[in-house]
Amino acid sequence: MTATTTPAIIRPLEPADRTAWEPLWEAYLRFYETVLPKEMYDVTWSRFHDPAEPMHALGAFDETGKMIAIAHVIFHRSCWLPGSTCYLQDLYVKNTLRGRGTGAALIEAVADLARANGAGRLYWLTQESNAAARRLYDRIAQNSGFIQYRKAL
Repeated sequence: MTATTTPAIIRPLEPADRTAWEPLWEAYLRFYETVLPKEMYDVTWSRFHDPAEPMHALGAFDETGKMIAIAHVIFHRSCWLPGSTCYLQDLYVKNTLRGRGTGAALIEAVADLARANGAGRLYWLTQESNAAARRLYDRIAQNSGFIQYRKAL
């Protein structure tokens, strides 16, 4: 293992992981200059642990067992594929631990989860200005060239 690589244990988040997940979720939201009401945290956490929901959460843990990164995943249908599609909605690695391979390892774990659930595609979005993440994404995936538009409802 090189000096820039830190081993991480990646696994699905369990209900007992809530207190470790929340600060990482808040840091991710801050990065995107977003604030959500605490009630939405409860809704989201509950969805991750409801087998009827198509949502999953993974965490990366360092050698001491401390959570250092999170990934949130949603499976959905598509008009373009017979199976499901996997959307990696959120990916966050603690600022001080970036560049050590944790983000790439989490994406690969999400890809494994997607394959295990019969998904035909894994995709994600990021802001154009997120240069650090885009360097990783450009190395491990293809930029689709699509631009996202939103309309508030």
